[in-house]
Amino acid sequence: MKASIAALSALFVSAPIFATSPPKPFADTIYHNAQVITVNDKQPEAEAVAILNGKILAVGEAEEILRLKGDRTKVVDLKGLTMIPGFIDAHGHVMNTGLQAVSANLLSPPDGPVTDIASLQQALRKWAEVPVNKAQDFIIGFGYDDSQLKEQIHPTRFDLDKVSTDVPILIIHQSGHIGVMNSKALEMMKLTATSKNPPGGVIRRVKDSDEPNGVLEESAFFGALIPLFTQISPDENEMLFRAGMDLYAKYGYTTAQEGRSMSDSVKTMYEIAQQEPLPIDVVAYTDIQLGTDTLTAPYLSNSYTNGFRLGGVKLTLDGSPQGKTAWLTKPYLIPPEGQSAEYRGYPIMSDEEAEKYVGMAMENGWQLLTHANGDASIDQYIRAVKSATAKYGAKERRFVAIHAQTAREDQVQAFKDLNVIPSFFPMHTFYWGDWHAQSVLGDERAENISPTGWALDRGMIFTSHHDAPVAFPDSMRVYSATVNRITRSGRILGKDQRVSAMTALKAQTIWSAYQHFEEDTKGSIEVGKVADLVFLSDNPLTIDPMKLANISVMTTIKNGKIIYTKASDKTALESCASSTKCQKLASHTMMIAGLIPHKH
Repeated sequence: MKASIAALSALFVSAPIFATSPPKPFADTIYHNAQVITVNDKQPEAEAVAILNGKILAVGEAEEILRLKGDRTKVVDLKGLTMIPGFIDAHGHVMNTGLQAVSANLLSPPDGPVTDIASLQQALRKWAEVPVNKAQDFIIGFGYDDSQLKEQIHPTRFDLDKVSTDVPILIIHQSGHIGVMNSKALEMMKLTATSKNPPGGVIRRVKDSDEPNGVLEESAFFGALIPLFTQISPDENEMLFRAGMDLYAKYGYTTAQEGRSMSDSVKTMYEIAQQEPLPIDVVAYTDIQLGTDTLTAPYLSNSYTNGFRLGGVKLTLDGSPQGKTAWLTKPYLIPPEGQSAEYRGYPIMSDEEAEKYVGMAMENGWQLLTHANGDASIDQYIRAVKSATAKYGAKERRFVAIHAQTAREDQVQAFKDLNVIPSFFPMHTFYWGDWHAQSVLGDERAENISPTGWALDRGMIFTSHHDAPVAFPDSMRVYSATVNRITRSGRILGKDQRVSAMTALKAQTIWSAYQHFEEDTKGSIEVGKVADLVFLSDNPLTIDPMKLANISVMTTIKNGKIIYTKASDKTALESCASSTKCQKLASHTMMIAGLIPHKH
């Protein structure tokens, strides 16, 4: 591992093996005969862990920990399974992941069935025939990826019209930054030949015409999507939220993020948490452009209320490189249809607007997560942070650069200088690595996407995320991509940017906890921290790194309670027998569960 990272270990000093004044002498639960990876540099390994009142009471050798066994202590032999801290979502969209769960699965292999436009159309028809979906007055699909379609083009309104001209259809690109509507949906949204491109967005047109072809980019797409969400009922919102948490738990996440919320969804999540504690913790970040009315108590908080809190704000400066809407300083290797050879993508807003929003966050003490994929948008973000810092002073704000997909080495240095945490999306190397090299960026730029190595060279921490529903919240695929950087074709993309298995684990646990200002309570298996634990089928530190993605999450534990086990494939949502409403939501979720692939 890069030697310079050692200086950061002081951030995460271990507590003593035993709590000095435990509230009672015996543990509620003891797990032993385990390979415990604590992610605590002072005590990196252990054999057993004791839990009391949802917190870690002791960590150490089995003989010592078993002395805490009382008459009512539950003792569990893990039979050699590996225990790690619960995964912490550095950036994702848990409620939108619920939308993915209840939409037609348009993902390409290995996550879905779509390989061409014909199979996409078939997936939409199949979804529409499911009884619970027949009652809907729309068809919605998620996850198509033009880079993985045989035709390597976006479907258009005319392709979707072959599925239905009577029912509105919306399909969402895997990037989440582009969508396609059929003619009925365009009619309902009043998008015509006279409709103008909104600032920071594009309505694609039929060739040699002003008529929309159904493909909507960035703000044009979001402008159409927001009305859909505002029409969703409270019960449907709850279903989406719970379905998202359900999927996160299956992949070992004990803390999820809702990384771009509207005020209404913040209130919905808060109200759901008031009814009963959430199965996992959820920290939300509201879109700073869409309103700040929830950025007060009881929503904005440093602590969770029944598992929910609002952590700060989100700012979006550009689109996605795989969708060719990220804002670059150099042209795309192959521009999108209808664009010139000099096409570099485009910004969402002006420098003045970016500086206004970054300054607003600093002035009010809000933690800011900023989506910036292209290096031109990263330049814009750096300029805005420098300007606001000059005005409001340098403080520990833990601002985050989300994705930073094409960050140059000088920009990574600027992150360090400005105390900005880069949160990378290493799964790009698998899902779109070949596409980036062959169509988006070319070899040189593609080699250095998600530049984790440059961060480590500078003694920085970074976090790794999945950006669900852009990809499934598959913790082990995130892990594997961070370590291996293997593309779909088997190419190693950027061998100098690869990191060790331990570094990758820290990026999904203790460093993600630090990003959320929660490193004192989460992210490692230490005395006094919450008992958020995951049991894995294999040890990620000793297994062949090329097999990391095949490791299974066997059990997920939140606050000392089991919320998911692979043995029963059952989560808190699916076992909520005490609530009729919850049963109804679980029933709906399980009816569409066949559309969600599960590992092994």
